[in-house]
Amino acid sequence: MTLGHKNRHFIDNLKRLWHIRPFSETLMPQVVSQVRQKHLIEFDNGSFDAWCIFLTRPGTPRYAPKDSEYFTFFRQMGELMGSQKVYDDFLIIYNLTRKEIDAEVVKLIGYLSNFYGIYAEEAEIWLTVIYAGMVAEENKENVRLGKRLKRLGMHQVLIEGLAPQLAADYSRGKKWRELSLEMKARGF
Repeated sequence: MTLGHKNRHFIDNLKRLWHIRPFSETLMPQVVSQVRQKHLIEFDNGSFDAWCIFLTRPGTPRYAPKDSEYFTFFRQMGELMGSQKVYDDFLIIYNLTRKEIDAEVVKLIGYLSNFYGIYAEEAEIWLTVIYAGMVAEENKENVRLGKRLKRLGMHQVLIEGLAPQLAADYSRGKKWRELSLEMKARGF
């Protein structure tokens, strides 16, 4: 055993103990958008991976929004504007989502949000957050379902009428194959 091998083994053990991420995962934070020049949405290291979405609003600390928070907003918008309209707007963004943030999609979100009237700013925030969430899902290690997880939640909330918190918790503890079959039964 060479000295280099011993050092590498020692460093690997330290990484396991301290949960140090590989260098490639520490290149965050990455700005996704600054909505209306005041609400910052970005990726940064979270407790699970380097794809945690953070929202910073003026005068409030940065935090990681929960799925139930934006599902609740979209449910309210569905009640005001029609669930199918909100779901269709989401699908436009869903269909354009890839593994990287696309500035054109962010601009499109700004455009789509204008149709939400007095809720336009909030719509832009939450459409951007869910877009970032889908990009994050596409980048996670050993990804099987990717952005379809967010689509399942939106479908459950807007089309099926499931409560936002139930939709947010729905996939927890379920095997990916089971969820994939459920998604295919819904047409995606």
